[in-house]
Amino acid sequence: MKNQFFKRFISTVKIRVKGRNIERFLHRLVHEHIDLLEVKNIRYNEVLIWVKKSDLERIYEIKTIYEVTEEDQYGRIRVQNHLYRNRILIGCIMIGICTLYFLSHVMFQIEVVHNDRALREMLLSELKEVGVAPKHLRKNYDQLQKIKKDILEKHKMELEWLEIEVVGTKYIVRVEERKMNDKEEEIPIRNVVSKKHATIKKIIAYQGDVVKELNSYVKPGDVIISGDIKLNEESKNKTGADGEVYGEVWYETQVSLPYEIHEKHATGKRKTVYSFKFLNHRFEFFNFEPFKQVERKETILLGHPFLPISLVKEEQREVIRKDIVYTEEEALNEAIKIARKKIEDGLSEKEYIISQKNLKVDMRNSKIVVDVFFSVYENITDYSDIPKEEEHPKEE
Repeated sequence: MKNQFFKRFISTVKIRVKGRNIERFLHRLVHEHIDLLEVKNIRYNEVLIWVKKSDLERIYEIKTIYEVTEEDQYGRIRVQNHLYRNRILIGCIMIGICTLYFLSHVMFQIEVVHNDRALREMLLSELKEVGVAPKHLRKNYDQLQKIKKDILEKHKMELEWLEIEVVGTKYIVRVEERKMNDKEEEIPIRNVVSKKHATIKKIIAYQGDVVKELNSYVKPGDVIISGDIKLNEESKNKTGADGEVYGEVWYETQVSLPYEIHEKHATGKRKTVYSFKFLNHRFEFFNFEPFKQVERKETILLGHPFLPISLVKEEQREVIRKDIVYTEEEALNEAIKIARKKIEDGLSEKEYIISQKNLKVDMRNSKIVVDVFFSVYENITDYSDIPKEEEHPKEE
C-alpha cells in the first residue's frame, strides 16, 4: 500500500524481466541499491517489477543476459508524457481560455439612457476621457464610483443623479437631469372645443362658460367651454378657458385574420455567446447548453476585410415557434379580440368601450375579414385661440 501511494508522486516505470534464475538478478539489483518498489511473479523465468525512472538506465547497464522491457510509466513522468502528446490541444484550450477571459473584461458597448441627445453626447465625451468607452478594459466598482462622483461635481448644475451599471460587456449609464423651477405657464385666451364628432357625456369646467349641454352632438371645432365671458349677450371679458370634455365617439375598424398562423414567442431566456465564424460555419465557445430555437443579434469583434473569418459576440434569445389553425368560429372570435385591442390600445385609463357590433363578416378560403363598429367613451378636449379684437378709439 505504501509503495502504491509512493508511485503516484514520483516517476516510476513497470518493466518485464525474462531469463534464467530471476532471483539472482533481483538480488543484484538490491545490491546495486536499486529500490524495488513492487515485484510480481509471472512464471518461473518471468517477473514484473516497479522501479524509479532514474534507476532504469542503470538496470539496462547490468542486465547482461536478461531481457528487460519497459511496459508502462506512472507518476510525474506519465503526466509529463500526456502533456507532451496533447501539447497542441492544451495550447489551443489555454489560448481560448485566455482569449475568453480577456474578452470578458473588455467593454464593447456603452449606452446612456436619456431622451436628450446633447446630454447623451456630453456624458459619452466625459466618460471617454476617463477610459469608460468601447474596446477599453472594464473599470472596477471603486473606479466607477469615483468617475461618477467627479462627473456629478463637474456638472452639478446640469445633473441631478448618475449611475453607471456593468451588464456583461456593456456599460449602461442612467442619468437624471437637474430641472430648474419654471414659472407657471399662463393660459392663453382660448376656447375649449371638440376635436371629434361626438355626443357630449361629461363636462368638467375649470375656467370659462359652458355653452353646450350634455348629450348634445358636436363636430370638430365646436365651442364647448367659451373663454368669451358674456352678460346679457354682451362680451364683458376674455379669459383662457380650461377644462375636460368626454363624449361618445364612433369607430369602424376592419381586421383580416388567416386561418393558419405561425407564431414565434420569446421565452425570456437570454445569454451572450462568443463564436468563431469561417465561411458559412459557426463554432461557439463554451456554450454547453445551447437553445433549441434561437434568435441571434451579432456584433463583430474581430474581422478581416478580405478573408471570410471573424470573431463574433452574439446576443442570443430563446424562442418557441408555434403553429395555430383556427376553425371559422375561433377565427371570428380572435378577429373581434384583435379589433377590440386595436381600439383599447389608444385609450387612457378614464376612457373605455361602451359597445361594439359586427357590421360585416366575410369568410374566405384562407382568411376571415371582419368589420366591427365601436362606440367609445373618450376625451374629446381640444383648444382654439380667441383672436384679439382691434381697439377702437373712443368718441369725443
